[in-house]
Amino acid sequence: MNHAQASPRLKTPTDLGSTAAKDIAAALNGLLADTFALYLKTKNFHWHVSGPHFRDYHLLLDEHAAQIFAMTDVLAERVRKIGQPTLRSIGDIIRHQRIPDNDATYVDPGDMIAELRDDNQRFIAAMREAHDVCDEHNDVASTSLLETFIDESEKRVWFLYEIGRRGDPTGH
Repeated sequence: MNHAQASPRLKTPTDLGSTAAKDIAAALNGLLADTFALYLKTKNFHWHVSGPHFRDYHLLLDEHAAQIFAMTDVLAERVRKIGQPTLRSIGDIIRHQRIPDNDATYVDPGDMIAELRDDNQRFIAAMREAHDVCDEHNDVASTSLLETFIDESEKRVWFLYEIGRRGDPTGH
C-alpha cells in the first residue's frame, strides 16, 4: 500500500484536513527514517569506537543513541494521531532516509565525531523544514515536538563540536 493513502480502518479523526495530514505525515515520516538511520549510525560508532578516548566516546554515543531512539515512537505516533500511515520496515526506512549510512570496517574516532556532528546538523535542517510544513498547516502539536527535538539535537551538535575541537593555539 502507498503511504499516501491510509487504510480506512486506520483513519484517525483530525481537523487538519486530508492535504495537511498527508503533507505533515510525509515530512514526519522522512524525519522518522532519518532518526532510525542516525540512531543506528550512532550505535555503530558506539560499538566500534577505539582509542584513548574510548570510555568517554563510548558513553556519550550511547547517551546520544538513547536520546535519538526515544524520538522514533513519538514521531511515528504523531503520524498515526493525524490518521496517516507511518514506516513499516527497514526497506521503508531506506526509501525515505537522507542520513547516509557508514559501513566502513574502521572509522577513526575523530572522524566518527565529525560525521555525527555533520549528520546531526543535517537532521536539524530537516527538522526545521518539517517544522515549516507543520506550521503552515497550523499543526501546533507537531511543531512543539519538533522544537524540543531541535533543541536536543543542537545540544548533541554542541557536544560533538566541542569534542572535535583541537583548541585555539592563539588563546582566542
